[in-house]
Formats: sequence, C-alpha cells, structure tokens
Amino acid sequence: MIPTLARINELAKKEREVGLTNAERVEQQVLREDYLREIRGQVLKSFEGITIVDPEGNDVTPEKVRQHQVNEMRKLLQ
Repeated sequence: MIPTLARINELAKKEREVGLTNAERVEQQVLREDYLREIRGQVLKSFEGITIVDPEGNDVTPEKVRQHQVNEMRKLLQ
C-alpha cells in the first residue's frame, strides 16, 4: 500500500465530518498529487516488461510501448 494513502483517507474523513483548515487542504492536495504520481509510475513500470503477441506468435507490441522500453533500458545502461 502507498504510505500516504492512510493520511489522505484521514483528511477525507475529517473533511466530511468537521471540515479542514487551509493548511490541511493544501496538505491534502499535495498528498493526492503524490499519490497519483506514484500510481502512474507503477503503471509505467508494469508496461516496461510487457510484450504483446498475436495468435500467430508475432510480436505486435505497440511502437510507443516498445520505445518506452528501449528508453528505460538505455537509462539503466548509463
């Protein structure tokens, strides 16, 4: 689980029950942005190892995914 999720949920509950201070609203927004960044990173990591093969055994991985994989490998080799 992503560590900031617990705090995001705490702030959401407090917002529903009693409201948030301005500082808490700012914190909530920052935490949500961090959370989304983390999720997007996880999705990209999932695509790094994917290869799509059609029923005849041909590699039909989209060029955009293949290019991302190549770029990530280059980063690792530097």
